[in-house]
Amino acid sequence: MAAPEFPLFVAAGEALTDMIVAADDQQAATRWTSVTGGSTWNVARAMAQLGTPSAFAGAISRDVFGAQLWQASLDAGLDARFVQRLDKSPLLAIVHRLDPPSYFFVGDDSADLHFDADRLPAGWRAHCRWAHFGGISLARQPLAGKLVALAESLKRDGVRISYDPNFRALMDEAYDPTLRRMTALADVVKVSEEDLIGLLRTDDADAAFATLRAWNPDACYLYTRGAQGASLHWQGAAWQVAAPRIDPVDTVGAGDASIAALAWSMLHAPARDGLAHLRFAVAAGAAACLAAGATPPSLAAIAALMDDMEAGAALA
Repeated sequence: MAAPEFPLFVAAGEALTDMIVAADDQQAATRWTSVTGGSTWNVARAMAQLGTPSAFAGAISRDVFGAQLWQASLDAGLDARFVQRLDKSPLLAIVHRLDPPSYFFVGDDSADLHFDADRLPAGWRAHCRWAHFGGISLARQPLAGKLVALAESLKRDGVRISYDPNFRALMDEAYDPTLRRMTALADVVKVSEEDLIGLLRTDDADAAFATLRAWNPDACYLYTRGAQGASLHWQGAAWQVAAPRIDPVDTVGAGDASIAALAWSMLHAPARDGLAHLRFAVAAGAAACLAAGATPPSLAAIAALMDDMEAGAALA
């Protein structure tokens, strides 16, 4: 019997349900829409959309919310063996105001916290070439400790590690040791201006970025600035590109698409220079904004935007 195939890319962390209040009902808050989500889960889906065998390693509930996440994982082509379904409550993000966005999380003793890396399929680690971590999973104990330990062991095995903290309000001073440890472990770190200001509790994002890089000078850093584009800092060099001009439909999932694309580019096109890697990542983030919700972009959509970006750069 042939050995089972395993994913090359694994994102470990949280899959959750966003409960979003209706735009015209924010005062009464009586009508809600449920949307599947989760930072690391979105990254796994984005990588799968790009054609790389991928998995989301995490735990979800068996109720209606978990069933939606399970089906969406199957629809995305993720390896189902890595999703643990448990008789525990779901993790919910309650978005009770849209402008400005206000939210809180509901998930005391929820399924995600009971993820067990020892229950992942035997033999997967030998095939994994890249593992991604981040999101609120690293701010929720005991899950955070399990994930840091998993990242440490994979790093020792030679697996490349990417990390996107994806700042949320629950990442206060207690998160600082995890931020430093994961930054030190990572081969690739993705941060936004909002992440830096929130995580290092400062108004000077560039100074915060310098502090972060000092914790691991050898890592590759993707620094995103929304409509202003992004920069890549790697091996003593830096590149910057402007964001392509688009009419965005929804920016949800753009950052997740950009870090997935950067990982894809480094895995599948290692001969590219930093500028090409960066253009691919920025184009992916922009392409994700062309559809509602966290919709992973296709290679064709990314390539089209890259062509536009290169044409614009040539005319500049």
